[in-house]
Amino acid sequence: MDHPEHLDVLIVGAGISGIGAAYYLQQHHPDRQYAIVEARGATGGTWDLFRYPGIRSDSDLHTFGYEFKPWRDDHAIANADKILAYLRETAAENGIDDKVRFHHKVLGAEWSSEKGRWVVDIERTDTAELLQISANWLFCAGGYYRYDEGYTPHFEGRERFTGRIVHPQHWPEDLDYTGKKVVIIGSGATAVTLVPAMADKAEHVTMLQRSPTYVLPVSSKDRFANIAKTVLGDKRGYALARRKNIAKQRFVYQFCQQHPAAARRLIRRLNAKQLPAGYPVDEHFSPTYDPWDQRLCAVPDADLFAAIGNGSASVVTDRIATFTETGILLESGRELDADIIVTATGLTMQAFGGMVLTVDGAAVHLPDTVAYKGMMLSGVPNFAYAIGYTNSSWTLKVGLLCEHFCRLLAHMDAHGYDTACPVPDDPHMQTRPFIDFSAGYVQRAVDQLPRQGAGQPWVTSMSYHSDVRLLRDDAVADPNLKLTCSADVTAGLVAR
Repeated sequence: MDHPEHLDVLIVGAGISGIGAAYYLQQHHPDRQYAIVEARGATGGTWDLFRYPGIRSDSDLHTFGYEFKPWRDDHAIANADKILAYLRETAAENGIDDKVRFHHKVLGAEWSSEKGRWVVDIERTDTAELLQISANWLFCAGGYYRYDEGYTPHFEGRERFTGRIVHPQHWPEDLDYTGKKVVIIGSGATAVTLVPAMADKAEHVTMLQRSPTYVLPVSSKDRFANIAKTVLGDKRGYALARRKNIAKQRFVYQFCQQHPAAARRLIRRLNAKQLPAGYPVDEHFSPTYDPWDQRLCAVPDADLFAAIGNGSASVVTDRIATFTETGILLESGRELDADIIVTATGLTMQAFGGMVLTVDGAAVHLPDTVAYKGMMLSGVPNFAYAIGYTNSSWTLKVGLLCEHFCRLLAHMDAHGYDTACPVPDDPHMQTRPFIDFSAGYVQRAVDQLPRQGAGQPWVTSMSYHSDVRLLRDDAVADPNLKLTCSADVTAGLVAR
């Protein structure tokens, strides 16, 4: 460990972001040495981790897929198996598989300004061996939540329930729900996916929600995209469908933000059209917040509403008083019988995989840092990260920031720099939460995350078109990005 292996770039995470980062790095900097460390034993990230029935993307794959690799399947809203196959095909086609080191969990990383590199502490989770890798750059592509622990709130009387309690993040392979009464606690994307997927085999599925979520029926197939692919071929048809869907996402988001009352009425009308006559739409599908204050839940081919309509599923809006031996007692006094309770209660948010960062001997306190261009942190040199959009497809932003990262490396090479560190011009700059999003999983962790500023380049943008201008079109040189050479630090020419 006195002389750890050295790389130009160490990518953390072999999911959709890590595979994308590796592709862009190979394309733009083929001579740079890199590796991907992955804590688990397989590639694919989220799409390999989650195994619950019906798991799918709620973003279309023409925008959720990579810009450089066409999505060829006829279904635009696809299940996890298809997405995982697409990711692994991407990795195999580009030789990225050979760069992945499995069961390598990053514990922490220490930056040295004199050496101009990170020394990364890693645990081999399969052997408990500790090792180190040094790298000029650390690129964190590990997502935003804990893979080993989902979020479950306290439920009074939980220990009394004699049936089975399951969290979707840890779905048991042996769970047989055929002919069983199932209660799914939650109203987000996972819950609305599970309900129709389980309703075909279960005796009955009840979605128990504390408050409603906006649910939008969409077609699982994109007719325009499939025609474009047939007429123009995979590559050009995909590019055209991608542009169309980017514009569509932007329109829907802006319409909801600018005309919330009209958007609310429209969504309600679409829901009522899919539900049985006389169904209490306002009780179960009319949230108190405005559309896109939280993410809209897309249900392909209205499958959730179909399950409600045929009686195999139902929605209950109420609060839990306590679990009982046979189910759940609600505050209204109603009891829900259950053989299986699924706690689709969300994720546990975690920044950068929980790794501890140290810069020149001082620990980095994330809430004291400010996001730079949505991809670096103030005061943390040669550290980049991938985070996607909350109001659009995740991968749209990942592609742009990977492009910008590669452009930054080229700029530094051309001017003889090896260190890049964001430093605000105004040390007293007003800041706000890292992500302006009211979802519970964000709010529970907001005080543990970095911050963002009031204007560029310190904003965590959620606008693809703004990011195209900032990350693709604008110069990488910025007064707030301090570029130096570690040799000058060693010579005492740069103040530390």
